[in-house]
Amino acid sequence: MKRNDLLNKLEKESHQCDFLIIGGGATGLGIAVDTASRGFNTILLEQHDFAKGTSSRSTKLVHGGVRYLAQGDVSLVVDALKERGRMQKNAPHLVKSMRFIIGNYKWWEKAYYTIGLTVYDLLAGALSLGRSLPMSKKSVNTEIPTIKQNSLRGGVVYYDGQFDDARMAVTLAKTAVNHGAICLNYTKVTSFIKNEQGEITGVEAKNMLTGQTLIVNAKCMINATGVFVDDLMKMDEESSKKKVRPSQGVHLVVDQKFLPGASALMIPKTNDGRVLFGVPWHGKVVLGTTDTPLDSHLLEPCALEKEIDFILDQAGQYLEIAPTRKDVLSVFAGLRPLAAPSDSGTAKTKEISRSHKIYVSKSKMLTITGGKWTTYREMAEDIVNRGIKLKGLEERKCITADLKLHGYTEQVDRNHWDYVYGSDIEQIRSMIKEDSTLSTLLHPDYSFNHAHVIWAVRSEMAVTVEDVLARRARLLFLDARAAIEVAPKVASLMAKELGESLLWEEKQVEEFNQVAKNYVLTEKEITKKERV
Repeated sequence: MKRNDLLNKLEKESHQCDFLIIGGGATGLGIAVDTASRGFNTILLEQHDFAKGTSSRSTKLVHGGVRYLAQGDVSLVVDALKERGRMQKNAPHLVKSMRFIIGNYKWWEKAYYTIGLTVYDLLAGALSLGRSLPMSKKSVNTEIPTIKQNSLRGGVVYYDGQFDDARMAVTLAKTAVNHGAICLNYTKVTSFIKNEQGEITGVEAKNMLTGQTLIVNAKCMINATGVFVDDLMKMDEESSKKKVRPSQGVHLVVDQKFLPGASALMIPKTNDGRVLFGVPWHGKVVLGTTDTPLDSHLLEPCALEKEIDFILDQAGQYLEIAPTRKDVLSVFAGLRPLAAPSDSGTAKTKEISRSHKIYVSKSKMLTITGGKWTTYREMAEDIVNRGIKLKGLEERKCITADLKLHGYTEQVDRNHWDYVYGSDIEQIRSMIKEDSTLSTLLHPDYSFNHAHVIWAVRSEMAVTVEDVLARRARLLFLDARAAIEVAPKVASLMAKELGESLLWEEKQVEEFNQVAKNYVLTEKEITKKERV
């Protein structure tokens, strides 16, 4: 997957396609896989990098949504559970089953959660990942020795899926390209082209790396830009009403000493009525999440102090060793593109359904919003079917329910971080055999090496230090200070591979540090009012 090759292909095909997808997150990439695998001429344009926004900042779960079951949204849960099973089946190198344990502190909780989670299992049917069962206090302590002991009566175990979100996004991009799609990052749509009837027939886009203007003509236009869908709809029609209600979710990453072992912890009801997770991930633990309504959206959102305090407080109530600010290795925030409710009186975003919605504008542009990572494939199938009917395209059957994604392998060794590459790991190892210096570690505490950087540039369209350290190798999300420390080394490796100058290196490091500082949690300044 080489960006220049795809640009050249775009030129040769005279900028014509059946489907033009705007947005390179989970939804857009899923749509590209769907349309390309059906044999449609497909182009996807992303203004920044693939999964730059929400799609790299999830809780790393592939799940039906226990909370939505409690809210009575059974159809959403059933669909998500089916999709969870398909994700694991089609990408076993990225999606795995994980044990989640709920500690019980009241006499009624064991029966209550066992019954509820058994229903959750039954809804999954043949795609269930395991059976929910009650646990003794001794068994809970064996699996989660750091769980709060005071009043602990036992627990309940259930199974859900876990994955690496940004790596899944890269995998979807490569899968789409494998099927003939052109997927371009750093290509921003700047205006729409319309015919005399007012229908969109193409776009004018800007190559953000060269400044070059591109004209792309398409039969069907899909807006899949997440929290930015309203911006595109306003560009199309100034009077368009808002379709997205952004909600911020924050996560803290801490050392695995707070949650040793392979099982995750689920806190079923926090002070704000949400669930909170402690999830082992790449040798660390992800704690989260929050649900904070926002009026604005940014490419690089920042965690609010109240969100950080909330997660630390809630985790401290359920763990014997309470994590503090100084224990946080990385903090990241993401914006959920919740579909705005028709009832304006719905104030709390946690009460808004995660079901997706599709809109058709007067210009016949399709817009999709809502949903979540787990249901990306189903969302794609839905909107592509709508697009085929809307534009009178040839009916072609969707094949993604059983489509093995790029890198598919059942031989997965999760003792090493690079299992996320799937079958591609053999090519990376071959690179190291040819040049042993590529095995050099970027940081002594982590297994990311020089080969991972070179591979990201050569085969995964990484063009900035941030692309590599945030979304190809996940060091920024695992340990922000370590990522800042190795940024100059990564910039040097990339510059040699790309033929860039020392000035480019310095600028890359500076830009990365500007982004990375938002992931570093500093000591909180105590105001005079707080002291009192």
